[in-house]
Amino acid sequence: MSFDQSAERFRLSRRGFLAGACCAAAAPVLTPVTFAAMPGDNRFVTIILRGAMDGLDLVQPYGDPAFAALRPKLARRPDTGLLDLDGLFGLNPSASALMPLWQANQISFVHAVSTPYRDQRSHFDGQDILETGGADKNQKSGWLNRALAVIPRSDARRAIDINTSMELILTGPNKADSWSSQSNFALAEDEIAFLDRLYANDPAFAKALNEAKEADIASDLLYGDEKRGAGIADMARLTAGMLREDYRVASFSLNGWDTHVGQPMQFGKAAGDLATAILTLKDAMGDDVWNKTVVLAMTEFGRTARENGTNGTDHGTGGLAILAGGAVPGGKVLGNWPGLGDGDLLDERDLMPTGDVREVAAAMLYRQFDITPGNLTGKVFPGLGFDTSSVYLKG
Repeated sequence: MSFDQSAERFRLSRRGFLAGACCAAAAPVLTPVTFAAMPGDNRFVTIILRGAMDGLDLVQPYGDPAFAALRPKLARRPDTGLLDLDGLFGLNPSASALMPLWQANQISFVHAVSTPYRDQRSHFDGQDILETGGADKNQKSGWLNRALAVIPRSDARRAIDINTSMELILTGPNKADSWSSQSNFALAEDEIAFLDRLYANDPAFAKALNEAKEADIASDLLYGDEKRGAGIADMARLTAGMLREDYRVASFSLNGWDTHVGQPMQFGKAAGDLATAILTLKDAMGDDVWNKTVVLAMTEFGRTARENGTNGTDHGTGGLAILAGGAVPGGKVLGNWPGLGDGDLLDERDLMPTGDVREVAAAMLYRQFDITPGNLTGKVFPGLGFDTSSVYLKG
């Protein structure tokens, strides 16, 4: 057997292990793509950034005098590689590929937003609330599924899931189909750490997981990060192709954002994944479709304002949302910046949330599909305050 054949066998054995023995427990690391078909020309894509993306690292408030003191190792400035956006904020250089979108007014960033979730900073609960759009974790349907039912003149409301399970955001009463994806997505470091913790007290599963990780080393030596990057680009191209045809709504996830340890390297990979996904969508859609598209990337919560002792950050509250596409009011850092000084942080540890990420989503649904404010606040996001004067709608 050749080395290439051995590497392929090892890759498949790892994937088989994760799909079999770990299937149920590893559900948070799977990456389905969901679609909905409806009439009209506007498109809407959500990207869920699973693991709690550090918005203070992606769009760094280098002009806030407290930032460098809170993050002596993680903070950057324009003279150390940060890409200046507006004199207060700068873009992490790992996402530098997004700068042409900023310059073309086709991407904006929304700082200090969150869901209503304030409990134990659990990824599972936080993601449930992010996807259901409710004020608690007991909501059973996803907000994007509920939105399909109130889009005017939407008589084709089926959804398609490119995987073996449906993401919660599109789960609900509207008809959904399911496709099984054959793409291989290499696991990010936070996903592997999740499985290590999960099976730490189960010797049989821990042994199988370690064997699968060790077997994958040969494949990693050959392909490295290209495996993950290629999978994400393929997923984005598939999404763009569906949106060029009958589909108008899509959703998928990007993992790798749980950066407790060694954040610079891990975050850099995840930020590169995000840039790859957005730019591949743009290129594969073509200008005619991209100019009618809004992409909303959001995460379950932010991370601590202070770096920790392992060159990372821990679970926080206020976070960052990203708006991209030819149909967004781009070239802005939106949101009400609360500051990072003494007395400004939530619980003296987190970026204070000053906006609701659900309002960002509601504004984009209103912009793209003319869903009435009454339906947005009564059916899609129950209890949300929203009107058409929202700052997120201003060009």
